[in-house]
Amino acid sequence: MADQTLIVIPAFQEAERLGDVLAQIRRTVPDLPLLVIDDGSRDATAHIARAAGVAVVSHPFNLGYGAAIQTGYRYALRGGYRAVIQMDADGQHDPESLARIRARLAEGYDLVLGSRFLEAGSYRPPLARRLGMALFRSCAAVFVAVPISDVTTGYQGLSRRLMASYDREGAFPHDYPDANMLVRAARAGFRLTEVAVRMRSNPTGGSLHVGLKPLLYVFKMLFAIAVEGARPRRRREP
Repeated sequence: MADQTLIVIPAFQEAERLGDVLAQIRRTVPDLPLLVIDDGSRDATAHIARAAGVAVVSHPFNLGYGAAIQTGYRYALRGGYRAVIQMDADGQHDPESLARIRARLAEGYDLVLGSRFLEAGSYRPPLARRLGMALFRSCAAVFVAVPISDVTTGYQGLSRRLMASYDREGAFPHDYPDANMLVRAARAGFRLTEVAVRMRSNPTGGSLHVGLKPLLYVFKMLFAIAVEGARPRRRREP
């Protein structure tokens, strides 16, 4: 287990799709262990994951996407894993792209972002959401020296030391850890990079990043980026 990469999959009410997602991942990377974070689902999400032989951690009630992936980070830290790759449970993230993220983690990067905008034929979000992404990308670019095309991607790889930093500093967002956390990692001196990944459209048509109150989300994210950008910049030893 030690020194291995763990795939973390936050899931809420994903019983319909989760089994297929887990099977696809297993076929693609049979050597990597999987962990499903059942974020208070009322359906058979946890049962399906366990039936597939996958480790499951269940929240007693829905805490939010950010809380779910933070649970995954803590599980990985306590289990001695050297890195995690986080993927969505709805099938949007193509497992064939896992190798690219895994390879960049092996090169010593702390945060590897999977960009849908660098892969020909990958799903493109609706115009309204792309405009929001462009706004966040422009704001994050003020604080992040590395060019990032997809600042809201949930398809990411994280090193053990970055997870430990998130766990140690606390105040990890429970709802939407997006561009604000890229800024935090950059200001803390962690190494960031981006790779092309293939993403598919959400089969339900829903979105974690838009929701019912998009204007509130935009305000919260812009404020969070500003707060993270105000942190002192640190130089991290290699």
